[in-house]
Amino acid sequence: MKQTNMRLGIKEIPRPGEWLLFSLQHLCAMFGATVLVPFLVGMSPATALFSSGLGTLAFILVTKGQVPAYLGSSFAFIVPLTTSQALGGIEGAMVGSFFAGLVYGIVALFIKFAGTGWITKVLPPIVVGPVIMVIGLSLATTAVGNAMYLPNSEEYSLVHIATAGVTLFVAVVATMYFKGFLNLIPILLGLIAGYLFALWQGLIDLEPIRTASWFSVPELIVPFVTYSPTVNWAIVAIMAPVALVTLAEHTGQLMVLSKVAGKNFLKQPGMHRTVMGDGLATMIAAAVGGPPNTTYGENVGVVAITRVFSVFVVGGAAVLAIAFAFVGKVAALISSIPPAVMGGVSILLFGIIASAGIRMLVDNRVDMGEKRNMVIASIILVIGIGGAAVRFTDSFEIAGMSLATVIGLILHGLLPNRSVSYGQKDMFESDAN
Repeated sequence: MKQTNMRLGIKEIPRPGEWLLFSLQHLCAMFGATVLVPFLVGMSPATALFSSGLGTLAFILVTKGQVPAYLGSSFAFIVPLTTSQALGGIEGAMVGSFFAGLVYGIVALFIKFAGTGWITKVLPPIVVGPVIMVIGLSLATTAVGNAMYLPNSEEYSLVHIATAGVTLFVAVVATMYFKGFLNLIPILLGLIAGYLFALWQGLIDLEPIRTASWFSVPELIVPFVTYSPTVNWAIVAIMAPVALVTLAEHTGQLMVLSKVAGKNFLKQPGMHRTVMGDGLATMIAAAVGGPPNTTYGENVGVVAITRVFSVFVVGGAAVLAIAFAFVGKVAALISSIPPAVMGGVSILLFGIIASAGIRMLVDNRVDMGEKRNMVIASIILVIGIGGAAVRFTDSFEIAGMSLATVIGLILHGLLPNRSVSYGQKDMFESDAN
């Protein structure tokens, strides 16, 4: 698709045909990653679409319609969601997600009254970067397992690894060589190519799609309606700290979006509103049974290429996501995607997440030759990827990424020569006007 010469401002309303086109572009860019998270953690993809649409509309409302950002499922919560479900089921995981949203709200209040300078001091790049690497690398075995083995077994399958290979190949080619809008949807293109190859190999049963109804209500998990929520503090300890890590990701996306749009969203409407919007979106997702939400880099790419910054377009994408969530055949189609296809795209996606942690260290010019930085990064990586845990009682422990984050922050506070861990660039520097 050629880049359009049209430029729609944030408050401008496009014509109906343009609105539908640009809204579909936004949704396509977010679709692959948004449905991948629930697929991997055993949640409903239709519910994820529903909650991402509701969360995006809430974000637009909180930010006074001044930030053209779409919110989708957060990859940072995949391992915590899986661990939380093992401890307290999907209901317990949703309670933990709600508390993660509350952390966003608390941080937003601090930003409102104390500014953003304290965030860098509390969450230096030397801690956040390796933790983001842990998020991606700890998921590597899941991606490879889905790509190599028959579902729910450890039996090697050449057909499955070939399917994953085709999926990965198309996603990589789209990332490297496709131009314009197609370059923004490599995951979706990989999923389509892998799905068609799997269909050719006889890995997909189309009968559930044929028999599915056109209208179907998503599988909603609503507190005080479908279950009585109880607080499991072990789950809260697993889920809540992740919000501190995704805060850094949110900040980076906001800065890039500011540069692309030519407006400084850190100042207007203010980062306290965008963080609050993220938190509210996550709490809404927890209230309906969807995974936690966060801002997406793909959203920045779409507005950069189309030059369409209208929040009405982003809101349109959210409305379309909600509508698709109620189409039963769409839910059945998503559910029919073989694990091998998901494994293929996951190899690329999870690697990109880990690489984003490396990029944070590079962009902030953190000197890894310094012993302090080397010690902190090394301990975070091993504890996080190794799945270490500190168990206080039979029902309360801090493990994996959460433990790695806590220990990283403790080391940063105790070890001497703290200044070297901030690097040579302020993460809140922005070229936006």
